[in-house]
Amino acid sequence: MPSQVETKTKSIEKNVKDIRHYINGQFVDSHSNEWFDNYNPFTNKKINQAASGDEKEIDEAVQSARKAFQGEWGSLKLKDRLAYIYRIADLIDEYIDEIAPLESYDTGLPVSQTKKMVARAAHNFRFYAEMVSSRLVGDAYQVDNEFLNYTIHKPVGIAGLITPWNAPFMLETWKIAPALATGNTVVLKPAEWSPLTANRLAEIIDKAELPDGVFNVVHGYGERAGASLVAHSDVELISFTGETTTGSEIMKNGADSLKQFSMELGGKSPIIVFDDADVDRALDACTWGIFSFNGERCTANSRLYIHENIADSFIERLKERVQNIVVGDPMKEDTQVGPLIHANHYNNVKNYLKIAEKEGCQVFSGNVPEEMSSGNFIPPTIILNADTEMTVVQEEIFGPVITVMTFKEEEEVIKLANNVRYGLAGYVWTKDIQRGHRVAQAVDSGMLWVNSQNVRDLRTPFGGSKHSGIGREGGHYAFEFYTEVQIIHVALGEHHIPQFGK
Repeated sequence: MPSQVETKTKSIEKNVKDIRHYINGQFVDSHSNEWFDNYNPFTNKKINQAASGDEKEIDEAVQSARKAFQGEWGSLKLKDRLAYIYRIADLIDEYIDEIAPLESYDTGLPVSQTKKMVARAAHNFRFYAEMVSSRLVGDAYQVDNEFLNYTIHKPVGIAGLITPWNAPFMLETWKIAPALATGNTVVLKPAEWSPLTANRLAEIIDKAELPDGVFNVVHGYGERAGASLVAHSDVELISFTGETTTGSEIMKNGADSLKQFSMELGGKSPIIVFDDADVDRALDACTWGIFSFNGERCTANSRLYIHENIADSFIERLKERVQNIVVGDPMKEDTQVGPLIHANHYNNVKNYLKIAEKEGCQVFSGNVPEEMSSGNFIPPTIILNADTEMTVVQEEIFGPVITVMTFKEEEEVIKLANNVRYGLAGYVWTKDIQRGHRVAQAVDSGMLWVNSQNVRDLRTPFGGSKHSGIGREGGHYAFEFYTEVQIIHVALGEHHIPQFGK
C-alpha cells in the first residue's frame, strides 16, 4: 500500500501540466514554440516542459503592462487597488496545502520549510497593502505665508522582476507585492529551474481577476528572456535576486535606458561565536542557519569563526549534529535537508568540496541514505583547517557546507569577517552586549543579528553592502525603489518675480 507521501507525489505528477507564459491575462505559448525541460531534483526525472520566451514575449508583456498602467490599473482608487492585493493573499492561504508540496517537488526544499515560506508569501501581500495604507505618505514644507511645498509618491511604471530558484514562491511575492501595491505593473521572469509555483502564482493572480496586463510572467533562460527584459527601453525598474556576476551584467545591459536597479546578490556571511556565548543556542542557530533551505540561502552563515577557547568542543558538537541531520525525500515531514535543485548546481558544490581537499582542508560530511543516490544530494558538510585566503572561504558555495575557522581576539575576527567581497549578513554570539554592539557595527554587512538566528522583521530594510547588493527592500524602504517622489511647490501669495525684459 503506497504511503501518504507517495500518494501526494503521484497526485502532483498526475496534475502537473506543461507551463505557458501569462501575458495580458492569457496563458500563451511562445511564438517560436520552443520549450525547456524541468526536472525533479529528488529523482532527476523530467517533470514537464515550460515555454521558452525571448524578446517577442517580453515585448508583448511590456506592451500589455504599459497599457494597464496607463489605463484601468493606473486610474483605480487606492482602496480598489488594495482590495486586489488582499484578494491575492486570501487565495494563497486557500491553496497553501497545495502550493507547499508543489514547491518541494520542484525545488527539493523540505516540505516542512516550504509550508512556512508559502504562509509568508500571503503575509507579504497583506503587509504591503497595510504599509501603503499607513506609510506611503508625503511631507509638507511651509515657507512662512509664501509657499507650501509638499511631496507625493507616484508609481514608477513597469517593474521587471527577475527572481531566484532557492525560495521561488516566497521571493516572487516579496517583489510582486510592493510593486503592485504601490501601483506599478509587473513583468516577472522566474528562474528556469523552478517554474512550477511561478505558474501557480499566475493562476492565482488570474483568479483574483486583476485587470489584464497588470501582472505578466515570461518563462525562459536568463540570457534570452531575462536579458530582453533588462534591455527593454520601456521598463523603468529591474529588481534582481541572484548571483553577483549576473547582477553586474544586468546593470551593464540596462544602463543605456537609465533603469533603476535593486540588487540582492551573493553572500558569504560570517557567524562569530565568542567564548562567553550561550553555546547551546549558538550551536542551534549555526546549524539551522547553514543547513536549512538545503544551504541554498543567501543569508546562510557559511563561515564560522569560533573562539579558540571553545573551538574543540563546539566543533565536536557540530560534527555530531551533522551526522544526525535527516537527509531524505523533501516531501516527507521529517526531512531536514533535501536534494540541491539541479544537477548542474550539485556538480558545482561537489567541485568546491574537491577544491577544499586540494587546498589542504579536512572535509567532514554527514550521511546520505543509499536509496537517495538518484537525487542531487550533498550531505551536510563541515570544512575544517581552512584559511581566509582559500577559495572555499572567499567564494559562495550555496549548499549545505560550512567552513570553520578559529580566532583569539575581537579585532582579529572583525578583520577576518570583513576579508571577503561580500557583505550581506552576519551573526554575533556573545553575552557581553557592549562587545555585541561593537562587533555588529564593525562588520561590513547590510544586516547583522546579535544572539539570534536569521529572524526577519518585514518592517526593516533587507539588502547587502559591497558585492552583495545595491539598495534596500522591505518595509517602507521598498517605496524608495517602487515609487517616484514628486515635489509640488504652491505659491500662497504673490511673491516677487524678477521682470526680465520689461
